[in-house]
Amino acid sequence: MNKKRLLVLVLSIAAIITLALLPLVITSDSTINLVILVLLYMALASSWNILGGYTGQTNLGHAAFFGTGSLITRLLWIGGMPFFGAFLLGGLGAVALAMLIGVPAFKLRGVYFAIGTLALAQILNLTVSNIFPEMSFNPNITDYQLLPRYYLFLALTVGTICVAYLLVNSKWGLGMMAVREGEDAAESLGISALRHKLLALAASAFLAGLVGGAFAYYHVSYYLNMPFGPEWTFDPMMMAYIGGTGTIIGPIIGSIFFVGLKQLLVWNVGEYHLIIFGTLFILIVLFLPGGLVELWKKTQSYLRRGPGQRKKKATVQVA
Repeated sequence: MNKKRLLVLVLSIAAIITLALLPLVITSDSTINLVILVLLYMALASSWNILGGYTGQTNLGHAAFFGTGSLITRLLWIGGMPFFGAFLLGGLGAVALAMLIGVPAFKLRGVYFAIGTLALAQILNLTVSNIFPEMSFNPNITDYQLLPRYYLFLALTVGTICVAYLLVNSKWGLGMMAVREGEDAAESLGISALRHKLLALAASAFLAGLVGGAFAYYHVSYYLNMPFGPEWTFDPMMMAYIGGTGTIIGPIIGSIFFVGLKQLLVWNVGEYHLIIFGTLFILIVLFLPGGLVELWKKTQSYLRRGPGQRKKKATVQVA
């Protein structure tokens, strides 16, 4: 293991230990709720990144998997099933939905795939709102405790990031990235584009379904169609783009940046924060497609060159 990987491993373990000990130091429920929100978005953005970032399939229907996991978990758990059984079935339900729509959806490419997945999420949103129009309440509200929810989100986020790391560093991950760079070229090398896209879709949907299940466990009451809303697709996608798609660290940085900036803007400019975020997203896509990760790499490269090399390069560019 080289020094860089060892440093990343040490920092990761330190971050996990810090987060695990955080509730012992900070007893404010509002702060714990804010950290839970960041963890939820980290896991959801990382799950989107498996298909959207590493495989190059811009999925605008991620909310369908998040909502399916939430719906199944909530109904089974409220119905009397032990939570972890319902939680697991929520993730598997999202995978079943992904496999059902995967083969026909992957016949579409580019913008048509994105539009098709967006339509799926909207159809499910409207269907669930018609079938379950009333709010879902947790009947055991007197037993509600925040800490078990916090540690569930922490474990789920760590697990999601680990799964994403192991997957993209396997031969399947290399195949997924080959598909992203060019499906026809990958096929010519004997890599099945459909098989790799289905694997990425299944992993992405399963993790999103589990996050949806944790969402159902966390909230005391909510409308069952709420997790199918488009914001559960676009917010994680924006976080991945802000941080850097196709990287492990990108969705993590993007989630922290997004939630922190959003809270700051909501307090200061109210609903106008949506305009600022929309503008920020457009600017990043146009001028910094690699997100904050790319900005960090460019800054490092600039600093390493030193004043002499920078002056020489500027002279060459002028000439």
